Amino acid sequence: MDETDIFKTEAIELLDELEEALLKLEEDSENMDLVNRIFRALHTIKGSGAMFGFEDVSDFTHNIETTYDAVRSGESLVSPDLVSLTLAACDIIRLMVNGEQVGGEKRDSLIAQFKAIDKKDQQLPASAEQDGQVTKGSTSGSAAIYRINFRPKPEIFQSVVDFIPLFDELRALGEGTVICHTSSVPGLQGLKAETCYLSWEIILTTNQGENAIRDVFIFVEDDCDLDIITLEHDVTIDDIAPAPLLGEILVAKGDVSPEQLAESIARKTLIGEQLINDRLVVQSNIKSALAEQEQVKKLRTEQQEAVGANSVRVPADKLDSLVDLVGELVIVQARLSQHTSSLDPVSISIAEEVERLTTELRDNAMSLRMQPVGNLFGKFKRLIRDLSKDLDKEIDLILEGGETELDKTVVEQLNNPLVHIIRNCVDHGIETPEVRAAHGKSKTGTIRLTAEHAGANVEICISDDGAGLDVEAIRAKAIERGIATEGAVFTDQEIFSLIFEPGFSTAGKVSDVSGRGVGMDVVKRGVQALRGVVEVNSRPGKGTTITIKLPLTLAIIDGLLVETAEEMFVIPQAVVIECYEQTLSDIANSHGNNVIRVMDKMVPYVCLRQRFGLDGEIPPSRRVIMCETNGKKIGLAVDRVIGSYQTVIKPLGDIYK
Repeated sequence: MDETDIFKTEAIELLDELEEALLKLEEDSENMDLVNRIFRALHTIKGSGAMFGFEDVSDFTHNIETTYDAVRSGESLVSPDLVSLTLAACDIIRLMVNGEQVGGEKRDSLIAQFKAIDKKDQQLPASAEQDGQVTKGSTSGSAAIYRINFRPKPEIFQSVVDFIPLFDELRALGEGTVICHTSSVPGLQGLKAETCYLSWEIILTTNQGENAIRDVFIFVEDDCDLDIITLEHDVTIDDIAPAPLLGEILVAKGDVSPEQLAESIARKTLIGEQLINDRLVVQSNIKSALAEQEQVKKLRTEQQEAVGANSVRVPADKLDSLVDLVGELVIVQARLSQHTSSLDPVSISIAEEVERLTTELRDNAMSLRMQPVGNLFGKFKRLIRDLSKDLDKEIDLILEGGETELDKTVVEQLNNPLVHIIRNCVDHGIETPEVRAAHGKSKTGTIRLTAEHAGANVEICISDDGAGLDVEAIRAKAIERGIATEGAVFTDQEIFSLIFEPGFSTAGKVSDVSGRGVGMDVVKRGVQALRGVVEVNSRPGKGTTITIKLPLTLAIIDGLLVETAEEMFVIPQAVVIECYEQTLSDIANSHGNNVIRVMDKMVPYVCLRQRFGLDGEIPPSRRVIMCETNGKKIGLAVDRVIGSYQTVIKPLGDIYK
């Protein structure tokens, strides 16, 4: 991978992160953490672009970066227009990074729109000043953040006069902020010089552990109330997320209730100032919450950088080559295992060791190809946002199970089918706010995208709470197109399956989103190409759910090796349930029907000898392998079962096509 490829890969990742942050900023325009994330991403793209010769990318990005620098400094403000323009700028940057031509007029027009944004209509982002900073110490190793509430008893001055040594010891433990709470100090008339009215809150990042903190207070523990709460500990790459919001911290600490926070947020002013004006908190509460927010953010950033430093970027083609080689090794190992019965004990032992190592190598190689589907799911937030605006609909997207992993090839090829399904959900499924309100629904529709493991498969569900599929409209369209005949009886599932027919559409008119009859047939072909299945369920007025079932990986599977008429077959172990013996008398008793009795039920089976036209006599006793797929059971009749067999699935070369 040369330097240009490295830049392109990193730029695309930064653009994905940028898009995600922009969509969140649209919902939370006061969140300065998001503004900083956006600025850093733009700054990195600009700098890297100049370094690797992408001057057009660097120059264009510089203009957007300047706008967000002004937002950071409080000179400019966040608005929906700014977010929309920045998303459009991301699209242009993405095109330029990929080497596609973008007209200069288009770029100049967008830059002019950035400059023309009316700052008076924008909302000032939250900002606040922090003080009381403790001198920094070492935070290497497994760092954690602690919230320490130190509340001396009123009579503590009778035994302890100076708290400075305590804070000096904390200074040696790590990095933090000390906030003094003075809300309990009475007026001059009630003030007693020998009474302590103060309390302190310390937000400390340290790798020394909670016991080291308690040791600092060991000589005053009888004269105070001490609470030590762990806020962050052993952050991993999967835990890294934006720092909590100011209001969330205040609620977690018990300074305000969720209801009080919601009332203050509704007034559309800076949350900290509003809570102070409402006399729900004092300035020291805000300072401690901001200190906590800053340290959580800093620790997460450090952990993310540490994880990134321990990773290695590998070109996809090298990874594919590795998996191919492992696949060939699996084939050789399987051939070796087949011949071990005729070898001496030492050779058998070596063959077993080779099998163990090959299995471990296979699992490790396959794990390198696994990617969380959340990376793919996150891209649909932008799609939902743009479509809902174009169609004047209000839609929430809920993502669940993003940590579920799939083979990278599956993830890459799953993008188009999911795009078509989501576009249909938005256009055909979710109603307009007026129609939803007339039917007693919330004006905002919901699309839920979930993923979960189901045995050797992954199930991805796309569901909406819209109008559901119109069975009669689909039936009428099918009759009109000659797919079905008048008076034919269909189950609902058979009706639903018609939407996957090429060119099938019930839309009254063609729009930019749908109506041309392409989309769902693409979904079916795409899913079948991945050895998956797609199912539809719908209820009138309640919504539609489309379920895609996919294998975890496309490369290597665990199979059951069987033999019929000296021909070898492999059955995926994931679908195998049981194995039954069938004698010649059992076959005779079925009177020419390919059925076998299982638990007092007759289950059909396919005889591989008949199915593939193989010659030879049926053995006196053969095996029927019971399999389950798509919720249905069926048997496969074979001469004998050989055993487990690792199978490599590879496409045929061009010469065989």
